[in-house]
Amino acid sequence: MDQEQQRPERGPLAGFTVGVTAARRADELGALLQRRGAVVVHGPALRIVPLADDGELLAATKEIIDRAPDVVVATTAIGFRGWVEAADGWGFGEPLLGRLRGVELLARGPKVKGAIRAAGLTEEWSPSSESMAEVLDRLLEEGVEGRRVAVQLHGEPLPGFVEALRAAGAEVLPVPVYRWMPPEDIGPVDRLLDAALTRGLDALTFTSAPAAASLLSRAEERGLLGELLDALHHAVLPACVGPVTALPLAARGVATVQPERFRLGPLVQVLCQELPGRARALPIAGHRVEIRGHAVLVDGELKPVPPAGMSLLRALSRRPGWVVARAELLRALPGAGRDEHAVETAMARLRTALGTPKLIQTVVKRGYRLALDPATDAKYADG
Repeated sequence: MDQEQQRPERGPLAGFTVGVTAARRADELGALLQRRGAVVVHGPALRIVPLADDGELLAATKEIIDRAPDVVVATTAIGFRGWVEAADGWGFGEPLLGRLRGVELLARGPKVKGAIRAAGLTEEWSPSSESMAEVLDRLLEEGVEGRRVAVQLHGEPLPGFVEALRAAGAEVLPVPVYRWMPPEDIGPVDRLLDAALTRGLDALTFTSAPAAASLLSRAEERGLLGELLDALHHAVLPACVGPVTALPLAARGVATVQPERFRLGPLVQVLCQELPGRARALPIAGHRVEIRGHAVLVDGELKPVPPAGMSLLRALSRRPGWVVARAELLRALPGAGRDEHAVETAMARLRTALGTPKLIQTVVKRGYRLALDPATDAKYADG
C-alpha cells in the first residue's frame, strides 16, 4: 500500500485520516477505510519473518511426528499453512498430517478452520468468539494435567496462554511458524508516529498485539513515548481488532475501541460510528458546519482545508461565537513565528476553502469569531 492514499469525498469517514500499523492484510484494511472516505497513512510497525528454514520449527515438527501430542492448537490460517508447507519442503508433510489426523485439533477461528480443512484435516472444535481465551477455558475445563499440548504460535509467544496450561500440569510444545520483527525500513512507521504526535491522524488502527508493542517501543526509542500516550489519550482514537491486540496499550493505561467481532470489517465499522461522533458540529451563519480531521462538512458537502486553516478553525471552535485575538490565533498556527500577517493569510485561505466567507467574521482591531447562529449564541456564551 502507498504511504498515503487519497480517498473519495463521500462516506462516513470523509475528512478523517486513519493510520494503519498492520504488516499483514494492510492493503485490505486500507481499501476498506478508503471506500468509506478516509485518507489512509500506512506505517507497518513490524514485518513477518517466515521460519521455513528455521531449525526451531524443524525441531518442533520432528518432535510432533516422533511423539504425538494429545492436543494441537492452530491459531492462524497463514501460520498453519506455512507450517504444513515448510514440513512438505523438508519431506515431512505427510508424516505431519498423519500425526495431526490422530490428535484433538482445535482451531481459533473460521479462517484457521478453512486452512485445516484445505490440508485434508478436520478440526474437533473452534470457539465462536475466535478468542484464545475461550480455547484456554475449554482446555482447562477438559483438564490438561499430564497431556502434551502443541500450540502453533502467531508471532508472539502467547505467554499467558502457555503459562496457564503449564500451571495446570500440561507439557506445552510451542510451534513457532513465523516471527514478528521490526520493519526493515523504519521511515514509514516514524512518519506515522510523527503524524500521531502532530494530530495529523484522527485514529490509529492495530490488528495485532506485536504491532501495538512495536509502535510503543519505537516511540520510546525516540524519546516520544509520553507524547504518543498523550495523543492517544486526548486526540487520536486507538482502535484495536480485539482485546488481545489491545493488551500492550492497556498496560500503558490507553483505552481503546474494539468491535464485537474481531475482524477487519467490524473494526472499520467501529471507526465509522466513533469518528463522526467525535467531530464538532456547529450552526454557523445559517449553515451546519462539522469540523473533521483535515476537512469540514458544510451542509453535508466536504470542504478540504489546509492544515493552517484547520488550526485556526479549531481555535475558533473552542470558543464558538467569541472573538479570538490574532495573537492567540497566531499561537495556534504551526511554525508561524511572530508575524500576525500569517494569521490573515491563513484566514483568507480558510475562507476560500470553506466557500462561504460569512462563516467567519472579522472584528476590527480585535480578531475573528465564528458567526454562530443567534439561537445558539446564548448557550455558548454561558459556558
